[in-house]
Amino acid sequence: MSAFALTALSPLDGRYHAKVAGLRDHFSEHGLIRNRVRVEVEWLKALAAEPALAEIAPFSAATVAELDAVVSGFSPADGEAVKAIEATTNHDVKAMEYWLKQRLGHNAEVMKVSEFIHFACTSEDINNTSHALMLKAGRDEVLLPALDRVIERFRALAHDLANLAMLSRTHGQPASPTTLGKEMANIAARLLRARAQIVGVSLTAKFNGAVGNYNAHLSAWPEFDWEGFNRRFIESLGVEFNPYTIQIEPHDAMAELFDAVGRANTILIDACRDIWMYISFGYFKQKLKEGEVGSSTMPHKVNPIDFENAEGNLGVANAVLRHFSEKLPVSRMQRDLTDSTVLRNMGVGFGHVVLALDSALRGLNKLEADPQRLAADLGECWEVLAEPVQTVMRRYAIEQPYEKLKALTRGKGITREALHAFIATLEIPQGERDRLLAMTPASYVGKAAELARRI
Repeated sequence: MSAFALTALSPLDGRYHAKVAGLRDHFSEHGLIRNRVRVEVEWLKALAAEPALAEIAPFSAATVAELDAVVSGFSPADGEAVKAIEATTNHDVKAMEYWLKQRLGHNAEVMKVSEFIHFACTSEDINNTSHALMLKAGRDEVLLPALDRVIERFRALAHDLANLAMLSRTHGQPASPTTLGKEMANIAARLLRARAQIVGVSLTAKFNGAVGNYNAHLSAWPEFDWEGFNRRFIESLGVEFNPYTIQIEPHDAMAELFDAVGRANTILIDACRDIWMYISFGYFKQKLKEGEVGSSTMPHKVNPIDFENAEGNLGVANAVLRHFSEKLPVSRMQRDLTDSTVLRNMGVGFGHVVLALDSALRGLNKLEADPQRLAADLGECWEVLAEPVQTVMRRYAIEQPYEKLKALTRGKGITREALHAFIATLEIPQGERDRLLAMTPASYVGKAAELARRI
């Protein structure tokens, strides 16, 4: 571990530095500045390419290529240069604008129209568009692939364990059997639905000036269709144009995304707790890792630490994301700055999600089912067959079927022999009696195996 990682204030930049590295390119200060540069460059290119704006000369292919290279080649050293200017301006976006003019100072074509860099823009035009691009990339390139790996592992477990019968527990008490694979399929299905909601959020951006009315734009070119032009510009960047805003984009789409991610996190918290319980029951064993220690004093321990770590980080993530979704859509009048410092923590929220997904996947990859332990629990719970027996009795109009089985089984252990003796007394067709007598707790799983394989 480097000295920086060892002394980092946040565990995301310290202990867990390597596990969240994929987010750093998108949500770091460098990533934010690089996206600002991209938006400024693309805006200048769009202005120069518009014939109706005759005062802005079109760029040659060589200049367009150089502008593109400024974005694609934006380095940490470039970011440091911007921050050095910011030390004087005390304004991050203005510092980036000045750096861009310095960086392209040798290019005569650009310098001829250099005052059109940041033309008619408020800082928030640049910032909100950059934030939308950062979130889109962080979601699509890092968070979703990590979530997909977890979903695929649940799907694989569902298929592999589709036929492995398991005693259910409702209210902590023995209940109608299922299969271990079906329980994994339930989680996969929930996560797939949550994933679709995350993907379905259309991230929005505004580019309409100081208070959202194109005031500055129209003062220079009053006859030009700035709304249509700016809409096309924003859509060219791959995000949705928001036409109705104050100075800031209202962040409603961001809140939708953070809420959607939070719902997926809640599903995973539920899953981690259930798997933790299955491990404690012995239904799952965990593969051993050479050299790993489970306790500083109890050598036998193999703890479910991956699921515990995942649960903890999912909780931290949801606390942060919930604050984002509650705070960001709220701004006094046409603008206050309380969103700015909050938005700088988007990587914190996403970081704890990605860290949790990594922990969950490592835990899932260690799981090995114990069929003997599962069978032992089922073999001690013949009372769960009270449900099918009383259901068949209903079919054949036997009076008080529920009450009779309740008297036989409620709060009592019941043996195979006692249940069979009861079935033998039922006035039902012999074929139905034989079918009930052949039933075991392990075979009474309905469509569980089929449903597990279908996911």
